[in-house]
Amino acid sequence: MTEKSAQTIWQRNLRVLSIAVFFAGIAFSEIMPFLSLFLATLGDFTHRQLTNWSGIVFSATYLVSTLVTPWWGRLADAKGRKPMILRAALGMALVIGATGLVTNVWQLLALRMAQGAFAGFVSNSNALIATEVPKEHSGSALGTMMASFTGGNLLGPFIGGTIATFFGYRFTFFLTGFILLMIFFACWRFVDESNFQPVAAKDVGSTKGVLKSLASVRMIFGLVITTLIIQSANNSINPIISLFVKQLLHGNSHTTFVSGVIAALPGIATILIASRVGNLGDRIGTERILIFGFILNTLAFIPTAFVTNCWQLGICRFIVGLGDACLFPQVQTMLTKNSPAAVTGRVFSWNQSAMYIGNIVGSLLCGWVAGQFSFNAVFLWTASLVFINLVLFLINVVWPLHHVSGTRS
Repeated sequence: MTEKSAQTIWQRNLRVLSIAVFFAGIAFSEIMPFLSLFLATLGDFTHRQLTNWSGIVFSATYLVSTLVTPWWGRLADAKGRKPMILRAALGMALVIGATGLVTNVWQLLALRMAQGAFAGFVSNSNALIATEVPKEHSGSALGTMMASFTGGNLLGPFIGGTIATFFGYRFTFFLTGFILLMIFFACWRFVDESNFQPVAAKDVGSTKGVLKSLASVRMIFGLVITTLIIQSANNSINPIISLFVKQLLHGNSHTTFVSGVIAALPGIATILIASRVGNLGDRIGTERILIFGFILNTLAFIPTAFVTNCWQLGICRFIVGLGDACLFPQVQTMLTKNSPAAVTGRVFSWNQSAMYIGNIVGSLLCGWVAGQFSFNAVFLWTASLVFINLVLFLINVVWPLHHVSGTRS
C-alpha cells in the first residue's frame, strides 16, 4: 500500500467515525431527560420507590459496562476494532429499540443492563483512530473525535425531549435504535481496517502480556486514574446544576431553560477548541496541555462556589469546558503515544472502565457533600479533587514520562 493511499484510509476513517460518534452521542443522550418519567409510567410507585428505581436503572448500564469493557478490549486487540464497533452499534440498536416495548420496570432494568453489555462503540472508535493515525496527528484526530461526541451529547437531550414531547417516550426509543442501526451500516460500509494485525494470545493477549509490553505500567495506570478522577470531578457537579440554578434564580419560572443553557456551556467550549488544543499538544507536548487543563479547572471551580447570579455561573462553567478540552482527549493521546499499537484496544478499554466508575463515584460524592454541607461546598470539594489529580498526574505520569528511555510525550 502506498503512503498516499494509507493516508487516505486513515483520513476517511476519521471523517466517518467522527460523524458516527456524533450521532452516537445524540443516540446515547437523547433518552436521558425522560428516562425517569418513562419509568414512572411502568407502575404505581411512591416517590421513594421511583427515586430508588431511577438510581438503579441509571447506574445499571455503567456497572455492567465497567465489568465487560476490558473483555471487549481484549477481543478488539485479537479480532479488530471494526468488529467491536459493529458489535456495539448493532447490539445497542436492538436493545434500545426494544426498550420502547417494555411493560414493567424489570424488563427496563434487564435491557439497561444489556445495553451496558454492548458498550464500547466510542472507545473502540477512538482506539481504531489512535492506532491508524500518524503519531504527529494523534492529538488533533482524537480532539476531533472528542468534539464530535461532545456535540452529539449536547444536542441529544434537546432532540430527545422535543421528540418525546410530540411523539411520546416509546417512539423516541425506536428512533434511537434506528439511528444506531444506520451507524452500524455506515461503519460496516465505509470504515477500513485492512491493516489490522491481530495480537496472538501467547504474545500479549493476556493481561500479564499487555503489562509486559508497556514501557511504563505506572504511567499508563496513572493516566487511567487521571481519567477516573476527571470524570468524578465532572459528574460531581452535574446532578446539582439545576438545583443550584434554581437557588440562584430564587425559584424563577425560567429555571428549566436556564439550567439547560448552563449545562450545555462546558460542552460548547470543548467543541470550540478540542481539535485546536490537540494540534497544540502535538507541537509542544501533550502533558503540558494536561497540566494547564488541571490548573484552569481548579481555578474555575473555586470561584463557582461564590457566584451570586447565573451569568457568573455560566462564565465559570464555560471555562471548565475549556479545561475539559485540555484533559479528556489529551489523556487518550498520551495513552496512544505510550502504548504499543497492538494493545491499544485493551488500554483504551481500561480507560473507558475508569470513566464508568468515575460516573458512579462522582454522583455519589456530590450527593454526600451536598447533603452534609451545601451546593457551594460541592464546587470547593471538586476543586480540591482536580488539584489532587494534578499532583498524582505529576507523580505517576510526568515523572515516569521523562525517566523512560525512548518514550515520547
